[in-house]
Amino acid sequence: MVSPSQAPSQTQQPAAGTPPAASPPATSPQGGVAGSGGSAFGAQAQQAGLNIVVLDPAHGGTDPGARGTGGIRESEIVLDLVIQVRRALELQGFQVVQTRQGNENPSFDDRSATANAQRGAVFVTLHISSTGLPGTARVYVNSDLPPVADSNGLIPWDRAQAPFLGLSRAFGDVVQGYLTQRFKGSPDAAQTASVRQLRTTAAPAIAVEISSVTVEDRADLDRMAPGVADAIARGAAAFKPSYVVPNTRGALP
Repeated sequence: MVSPSQAPSQTQQPAAGTPPAASPPATSPQGGVAGSGGSAFGAQAQQAGLNIVVLDPAHGGTDPGARGTGGIRESEIVLDLVIQVRRALELQGFQVVQTRQGNENPSFDDRSATANAQRGAVFVTLHISSTGLPGTARVYVNSDLPPVADSNGLIPWDRAQAPFLGLSRAFGDVVQGYLTQRFKGSPDAAQTASVRQLRTTAAPAIAVEISSVTVEDRADLDRMAPGVADAIARGAAAFKPSYVVPNTRGALP
């Protein structure tokens, strides 16, 4: 379950039912990604290939996440969901890295560190909500982060997402467009919220959440898995031509 600390809001709306085009983000005269705080960090947008998708099945271990009255546990559902998402991404030619393989519970920082160790990657954390219209799916991107850097121009660890916010929004809107085509009643665009898993990730990063653990039959969620997997894989493929890496100097631990 994504637990935003503020009410989510929608980003720029695409045409209903149409996956938004993944156009390259504008760059500032200094070469940083406009609107992302990239130039404030001395960042320079550089072309780099998107080859890796880091998948994060949320929760795990002693943290079951959202729980339904019928015994449904978020941590178990997303671990099954990640298998189908991984398969769909690999069919699109992506290499997939997972933050957990079984019923362990890596820390938020460990999950981010897995993503930050990759080059040419995006990060997708998977969740099941405890609320919302059953059968719908939402994408969240992190809300704006203050462009803070130390005297050496290094980005603090808890602001690692800041230079990537524009790219995350573009990626999120593309994936949400495909989800909306599949699941009636889903939003037309990605929403913004303060999501802990995303804040410390130095890559384009989104949270995908489907509704909900309140369904009476787990099979209702299982039937959503192929469509969710296809939307994420197609979204990553559509976003790939727009992928750039802000050349930041690093993040402080």
